[in-house]
Amino acid sequence: MFEPFFTTKPVGKGTGLGLSISYQIITQKHQVTLQCISAPGQGTEFVIVIPLKQQAI
Repeated sequence: MFEPFFTTKPVGKGTGLGLSISYQIITQKHQVTLQCISAPGQGTEFVIVIPLKQQAI
């Protein structure tokens, strides 16, 4: 799902880059986590977990 060009849309409708770019920015640039929680027929929830304290570099 977070892979570049993954899409469930028909050909020509979307690039499949939105979640991939979001995941890269969130996890690589900000060192936080992005979780996907999904249940068929109920929906999907994306959770961004931001630590209260930043780790020392």
